[in-house]
Amino acid sequence: MSTESFPPIAVGLMGTGEYTTGITPSGQSKSDKKIGVVGITMFDLRRRGKVSEIVMAGTNGGKFPEIKEHFQKNIGDVYKGLDLSFRGFPETSIRDAEAYKSALRALPKGSAVIIFTPDSTHFPIASEALNLGHHVMVTKPATQKLEDHQKLIELAEEKGLVCFVEHHKRFDPAYNDARARAQKLGDFNFYCSYMSQPKFQLETFKSWAGIDSDISYYLNSHHIDIHCWIVEGRYRPTKVTASATTGIATSMGCDPKTEDTITLLVDWENIQTPTQRGTAVYTASWAAPLKAGVHSEQRFHYMASKGEVRVDQAHRGYNIVEDDIGKLDYNPFYVKYSPDENGYFDGQRGYGYSSLEKFIDAAQSVSAGKTTASDYDGKGLPTIKATILTTAIIHAGRISLDEKRSVGITEEGGKYKLV
Repeated sequence: MSTESFPPIAVGLMGTGEYTTGITPSGQSKSDKKIGVVGITMFDLRRRGKVSEIVMAGTNGGKFPEIKEHFQKNIGDVYKGLDLSFRGFPETSIRDAEAYKSALRALPKGSAVIIFTPDSTHFPIASEALNLGHHVMVTKPATQKLEDHQKLIELAEEKGLVCFVEHHKRFDPAYNDARARAQKLGDFNFYCSYMSQPKFQLETFKSWAGIDSDISYYLNSHHIDIHCWIVEGRYRPTKVTASATTGIATSMGCDPKTEDTITLLVDWENIQTPTQRGTAVYTASWAAPLKAGVHSEQRFHYMASKGEVRVDQAHRGYNIVEDDIGKLDYNPFYVKYSPDENGYFDGQRGYGYSSLEKFIDAAQSVSAGKTTASDYDGKGLPTIKATILTTAIIHAGRISLDEKRSVGITEEGGKYKLV
């Protein structure tokens, strides 16, 4: 957490879904994010003097009374000292898919914009925000297309604005430490990751699953970013071959094109010694069984020439059994919802909170003229520039599935291209 004090910054929250508010199409979330993450974090950062006004944009203005009631009942009545006020767009009870444009223009130049919307909307919203002079944090995947990611890099550099991707797993103490220790294990040889969510989440994602995006964009992006971060500057991906399973999502009413589980097989080569190669296998699923004890299975295995690293993020040695539910494994390191001894929100040390605060700190500092946006590259932070290979791999995977072929990744003049 930053110790330097800057004027509080106005914040625009693009998207009113589960991660921002805790509200899903069927009501309050049934996942481990029942009151959301972004909204509660911004309210607490406002209490701490880092955030001023908050603007929120969705597509349905009629949803805001429910959101405000939910916030008051589950946040305002639970924690002390939180100002839950925000200005919602659309401002009337209408549907407007482009309400974000009005919301962005309602913010003073140099505000911090946080985007948690369907994957296909990330690029147009982020571009609009940067063009209006706002700092941007966009949830993963930053974009669905490699060329769009490159455009965001160029736009952020041209405007001198902070642009982060919300890869919060970089701030998980286990993953962060594992990345540091992996640097000492020699040449990369093999990496395997798995991440899933229970099939009831398909009810939350039904409006866009298989239509606007897929499970690889949604979940594989997490562990691909961790792997890219581990081998950053030492290895580059050269070929992606994708495979997918189907049947479960479509049986639940999702679009006929919806895959259940997607696996990407990726060839990597050593930049200095191309004959030294590694292999990675990334798997993501939203068709996992119910009542598995965790909301999200998530783990990886990294093997190198002098050792290996294994991290199981789903099982932290902390579980609770309830008669009506059974055994549940909890991860309090991500977000902690229980109040402190004085009744205040106490989640500041969670890596979900830290990820968002890092962005707010950077945006405040650059807006105050203390630092420049480029100062945040090369420091292990998930800047738009540092995360381009994740987009390259996932985009290549989508092409591989659609065209039933392997897809190459090449680099020309510092820019990546899919072939």
